[in-house]
Amino acid sequence: MASPVNILSRSKVAIESLAAFVEQHPRLMVLTGAGISAASGIPTYRDHGGRWQRNEPIQHGDFIRDPDKRRRYWARSAAGWPAVAAAQPNAAHRALVKLERAGRIPLLVTQNVDRLHQRAGHQQVVDLHGRLDQAACLRCGNTESRDQLQLRLFESNPHLEQFTTDLAPDGDAHVEDRLTDILKEPTCLDCGGVLMPKVVFFGGTVPRTRVEAVSHALEQADAMLIVGSSLMVYSGFRFCKIASRRNIPIAAINQGQTRADEMFALKLKQDCQNSLEALADHLGL
Repeated sequence: MASPVNILSRSKVAIESLAAFVEQHPRLMVLTGAGISAASGIPTYRDHGGRWQRNEPIQHGDFIRDPDKRRRYWARSAAGWPAVAAAQPNAAHRALVKLERAGRIPLLVTQNVDRLHQRAGHQQVVDLHGRLDQAACLRCGNTESRDQLQLRLFESNPHLEQFTTDLAPDGDAHVEDRLTDILKEPTCLDCGGVLMPKVVFFGGTVPRTRVEAVSHALEQADAMLIVGSSLMVYSGFRFCKIASRRNIPIAAINQGQTRADEMFALKLKQDCQNSLEALADHLGL
């Protein structure tokens, strides 16, 4: 059973406490969420209370079954993808790279699909929900880069030039219905099948092999560190439950409420970027 959570918000005391936690538990499994990418210009799904800030995103089953929902998705993705493609890692991503290079993070698990950890130079990363920079055919499995797909979308749908961008999480954006209704859906270049981003949409299932690999890594860890996640989605929360059952201590950096607050040994209610940058400095990295 985890000890009562120590919630800290004062910066100096909080960083010293987090540094002590890291020193005490040298092998950390890190789980990151949307909060770590907010400073890179990618919006988050939820507010600090864990509540939706926008309409719920597309569901897995709707994308598979409903051509109208797919057209809507691709229209919105055409508007939102450029911001994700142009996003750059921030100080939080770079601080985690320093911790990995110091041998303190054997594995980082991210719920994000933006690949910013990899762009920052992180080596051992599990993309729990997949990656947005590629799409795959549901019929033949052929893979296409999202950048190439973007070119094809605009070649087939020049009317998309009319959209005005109001960004949403994970490469989504708000687009007028009149532009989505007439969209020509991109299909596989090899077989004409349905293309789907290589991500786990809401309502989808994380591959079992991916879950098992993360669970195994957690067994080898001294502690778990949550960064920028409300853990409202079960795919990430499950690892907190596993850690709690195994008496593996959990620390968290998250400005708002999380689903696992009562499981934490330590929680910093602070900005991810400032906290991790300060932690790396405090550890002499």
